Amino acid sequence: MKKKFTDKDVLLKIRGLKIDGYSDETWIPIIKGVDLTLHRGEVMGLIGESGAGKSTIGAAAMGYARDGTRISEGSIEFDGMELTTASEGERRALRGSRIAYVAQSAAASFNPAHKIIDQHTEAPVHYRIQKRMEAQEDAMELYERLRLPNPQEIGFRYPHQVSGGQLQRAMTAMAMSCRPDLIIFDEPTTALDVTTQIEVLAAIRDIVDQFNTAAIYITHDLAVVAQMADTIKVLLKGEEVEEAPTKEMLDNPREDYTKSLWAVRSFKRDQKSRPTDGTQPVISVQNIDAAYTGGVKVLDDVSFDIYPGMTVAVVGESGSGKSTTARVITGLLPPTEGQVLFKGDPLPPRYQDRNRDQLRQAQMIYQMADTALNPKVQINEIIGRPAQFYSGLRGQALKQRVDELLDLIELEPARFYNRYPPELSGGQKQRIGIARALAAEPDFIICDEVTSALDQLVAEGILKLLDRLQRELGLAYMFITHDLATVRSIADEVVVMQHGKVVEQGPKDEMFKPPHHPYTDLLLSSVPEMDPDWLTTLLEERGGVDNIGDAADV
Repeated sequence: MKKKFTDKDVLLKIRGLKIDGYSDETWIPIIKGVDLTLHRGEVMGLIGESGAGKSTIGAAAMGYARDGTRISEGSIEFDGMELTTASEGERRALRGSRIAYVAQSAAASFNPAHKIIDQHTEAPVHYRIQKRMEAQEDAMELYERLRLPNPQEIGFRYPHQVSGGQLQRAMTAMAMSCRPDLIIFDEPTTALDVTTQIEVLAAIRDIVDQFNTAAIYITHDLAVVAQMADTIKVLLKGEEVEEAPTKEMLDNPREDYTKSLWAVRSFKRDQKSRPTDGTQPVISVQNIDAAYTGGVKVLDDVSFDIYPGMTVAVVGESGSGKSTTARVITGLLPPTEGQVLFKGDPLPPRYQDRNRDQLRQAQMIYQMADTALNPKVQINEIIGRPAQFYSGLRGQALKQRVDELLDLIELEPARFYNRYPPELSGGQKQRIGIARALAAEPDFIICDEVTSALDQLVAEGILKLLDRLQRELGLAYMFITHDLATVRSIADEVVVMQHGKVVEQGPKDEMFKPPHHPYTDLLLSSVPEMDPDWLTTLLEERGGVDNIGDAADV
């Protein structure tokens, strides 16, 4: 049912907001006069591509300007308080108590040295809302509301001892600890698999409704914002494109830019078939078992082949064994049983025992370019190091090779050769990660969630680039992903994993046609659709918020 709001419900009112960023010794406009009105109990979705200003506006709603930025003009009024003229002490008193923030990466936001419960109780104790034991009991109640397992015990673990989806829900609980009037959700489910994402979305929506909390939901995933927001505001390069109630926006976007967002993910290449001329697989994973310290088996009889020029997508939820399989292939985790063949020859189980050519042949592109690239090293050195190590290039020959690789990833050498990663956009940094992998001249590349942190327009550009490189260089890809739209776009074959086992595999076109293995069916049914009623319908089908995660145990 559509929520109704009146003027007396207004909690946050932003008018004529202008924010500048400092670059090359001058201030440059990055937010160019945005208005925003948010009511109690309302969820507003902010969408747009990278650089649109979504996160900058979210921070400004707390009266906060990020490093290197300043609020130059406009009004930010929170429940009658003008934040632009309030003292820093007054603004700080609001943050954490009446305005809370949930970041994209809970793993990067929690202090790894402290238990989750200690970090949860810090704000309510600091603001004298609750005593320590009261805050602990309230935390456990919130953990239960958010469907965290063992709610009486999970808070006493360290952040690394819980899954990504559990940590994201713990972060939402921490944001709710002081019962704030407003929560800023900044891409809170971007890095989660589809089944975990459903749990987190359902939990967020449930707790926002229960406490009549207002929220700004920042995302580049249009299907997600369709489930969460009452109103959608579209941004482009710091300017508002349009705003409308969610259903109206989805059914009838007015502006061409909004229509282009709705039409994204149109890229889909034809499925390729395995060669029939006796060509060997580039990589053959044969009956692999693997275990971490303690002997608990994490991979159980895993087998699949990847042929030259083909892409095999390995899908499954967190803990299914996707990344562990990649660690076995690269030699970072020796298997306890089975073997990995490269073009028919067994690879030594440990990377330390592989020769330089064996190491060169299997490269990796990582999910988070921000953490994969050293921010203090120039682009030419990041790309040049593997070319130097594997090919022995020096001097002018090395520079020429770096220039060639920058051209290959569609970045102009003259502009990017001497730049540093923090000076690049997310999509540009991911392209540098691709160039670094290509510098070794491999036959096989593991792409580990390489588009999950990117907005949909940029992600589509990366997929098109990877497809072109595959065609030109004959590369084989293992594509680890939880995004089934990506699988539809680029995969030739699909391997579905659950609890360390392969439950189903085959050509993509066959895998997306029923009948499916029950777990594959669960994954396919958990992909959000551009329908505001989709999550509500799914919850009804699965028996409500309390049962939404149980289906993952099929």
